[in-house]
Amino acid sequence: MKIVVIGSGFGGLAAAIRLQARGHTVTLVEKRDKPGGRAYVYEQDGFTFDGGPTIITAPWLIHDLFALCGKRTEDYVTLVPIDPFYLIRFEDGTVFRYNADREALLGQIRALSPGDVEGYLRFRAASERIYDVGMGLIATPFSHLSDMLKVAPDLVRLQAYKSVASFVGQYIRDERLRQVFSFHPLLIGGNPFQATAIYALIHTLEQKSGVWFAMGGTGALVRALTRLFQEAGGTLLLNTEVAEIVVDETSGRASGVRLTTGDALPAEIVVSNADVAFTYLHLVPARFRSKYTDRKMRRMRYSMSLFVLYFGTDRTYENVAHHEILMGPRYRGLLGDIFTRKHLARDFSLYLHRPTATDPSLAPAGCACWYVLSPVPHLGGDTDWAVTAKPYRDAIVSYLEERYLPDLSRHIITEHTIAPPHFRDTLNSYLGSAFSVEPILTQSAWFRPHNRSEDIPNLYLVGAGTHPGAGLPGVFSSGKIAADLIESTPSAGAGVVSRSRAATRGGAN
Repeated sequence: MKIVVIGSGFGGLAAAIRLQARGHTVTLVEKRDKPGGRAYVYEQDGFTFDGGPTIITAPWLIHDLFALCGKRTEDYVTLVPIDPFYLIRFEDGTVFRYNADREALLGQIRALSPGDVEGYLRFRAASERIYDVGMGLIATPFSHLSDMLKVAPDLVRLQAYKSVASFVGQYIRDERLRQVFSFHPLLIGGNPFQATAIYALIHTLEQKSGVWFAMGGTGALVRALTRLFQEAGGTLLLNTEVAEIVVDETSGRASGVRLTTGDALPAEIVVSNADVAFTYLHLVPARFRSKYTDRKMRRMRYSMSLFVLYFGTDRTYENVAHHEILMGPRYRGLLGDIFTRKHLARDFSLYLHRPTATDPSLAPAGCACWYVLSPVPHLGGDTDWAVTAKPYRDAIVSYLEERYLPDLSRHIITEHTIAPPHFRDTLNSYLGSAFSVEPILTQSAWFRPHNRSEDIPNLYLVGAGTHPGAGLPGVFSSGKIAADLIESTPSAGAGVVSRSRAATRGGAN
């Protein structure tokens, strides 16, 4: 079949590779000058900055894409394990080295709060039980309510109705340790005090499979997957923006896409990796949407946005790890400001990324490549970023300089900033949300926008806003779910699929 995929983020790439490998004719269209979507790469003054995700987990989802095409990941990109996963720093000077060394974790817990050792072990066991069920949920399409009803007893048994913070809090008493083991929903756009406890599985996911880095940066993974797609015969169109998903007035089915140039790309199937709210609000005419109406999309809850400062220094700061989580003076109160009150606070907690700790080639000799990320309210608040961006940037640099990176302001030699308007205007993300639909219980699994549209039967959706959610495991899984759903439809063409699978087996040999 002829298939158009809108957007070359990891969800779009995953779907496009799978569909092309199975014998379909796939055209991948991207509005920007490079593939990657949120994983765009900025290059300036000899520095390479990953614009988007930098934490790779569940690497088997990447290996599966290469294997499907009869290839090996290591022939396209080098993935290396990171240790520690994160250094988590608190303002009282406490530093927690977070990795997969069970005994080292227990030793640190014992040093901070001896009474929490037993509680951590019980939390760890509970996280493993959630993982055993939750990884199955990630792979389930949830196309029908019956899918949800089947797993509802498990969700109740695993306390999915609790938040991650509440779930962790029933096992661990020390406030610092509660933060160490509950911050993970922030990596996928969730408030630890509101995100469903199912996301406590991230602890076990990291313990089992580690945290990885693509040498050359996440952009190297984008380039590897793009090459894989093109070598399989797929077509990539850059600087190509979709204005509308064309829907046939009689059948109600998508017949392709219309570009902003006025040109048309006909298709039997359309897969959208654009932001799910943008897809429904701007690409599908309202008269074809009885389920995902404008009102429904606007009433959903959306994740926070981000303020990100990318910078290069002429000093390496070797005491800083690859991934650092810098906890500010407040935790629950700050998250309430960001997610509930939509208020830009004066304090912040930060994610500090120094990829040159692992790959010095990303910066000139003797220099370091960085980004510092601050979760901020999405554009549903009243922050004027045209006025606020510069002083907010200065406050972050001053904070880093005072506590972690001496004389930083004197050593920054290049920089680039993105703020919430970038997510809205460049990435077409509703309200400038950085992770699309917020991962609360009532917006997860069957309650999340489905991978097969309920309004347009041959429109499929992948990416952070659809099931199973944000983060690389989520978006890679969304691409697999969409591709599998397309293959399961009667119109997929059994002959084409059989020939494709035979060819793939032959290539693997």
